Amino acid sequence: MNQWFSSYMDQPFSMFGVSHIAMLMLYSAGLALLVFAHKQLRKQQTSYQIVRWLLFVLLIVSEFSYQTWAAVHDLWSMKEYLPLHLCGVASLVAAAALVTQHHNLIKATYFIAVIPTLMALVTPDLPHDYLHYRFWKFFFHHMAISWAGILLILVHPVTITWKTTWKVFGLLVLYAITIGFVNQALGSNYLYLSRTPAVETPLEWLGSGFWYYINLGLLTFGSFWLLYFIYRLFIKLDSASYDK
Repeated sequence: MNQWFSSYMDQPFSMFGVSHIAMLMLYSAGLALLVFAHKQLRKQQTSYQIVRWLLFVLLIVSEFSYQTWAAVHDLWSMKEYLPLHLCGVASLVAAAALVTQHHNLIKATYFIAVIPTLMALVTPDLPHDYLHYRFWKFFFHHMAISWAGILLILVHPVTITWKTTWKVFGLLVLYAITIGFVNQALGSNYLYLSRTPAVETPLEWLGSGFWYYINLGLLTFGSFWLLYFIYRLFIKLDSASYDK
């Protein structure tokens, strides 16, 4: 049992190994279930509440246990363990959206939760494989973030427009600028603004220096545009099914 919560690495993570593929399949199955069952969840409030609070518990337990694990092993530092990465912020925003069901929080969760967590799931910056707590925390935490973003936008009558897309993107740019100053003060790498992750990710393709930030902004806006398009597609499909 001690090895499950140890601070040392005795089973390094294997990208696209059996355990990684299994987690991606589980994520895809959960995503498909939410998409195909969202109309039933709208009608059956008991089922919706169960899913809603289960995701909330997963988010809170994942974040709290991770911070506790780091503190117990004397690893915690402001430089590395503050929840300031985009997935960390998305986790907190998603938890707040699940509790309050506020439409602005739901919109923000949708845009900042789905694609960043998908990228993290496909290319995890993870030192441990399945015989360690951090493996399970990482995957279930990121799955819950993404699933929450999809659940809330499909179940609630939220309207997303181009204005909404630009507004959330603008807020994210302001947040990134703020984190740039935080990184300088702490010597940290939140939002991967100081350097790319240790593992190979699509961020490696964005160049360096000034062009890294420009391309990162374009990549982010492109993902926002894609999410807006997907939202509009769902609206059309839902409307067509109701008209039949």
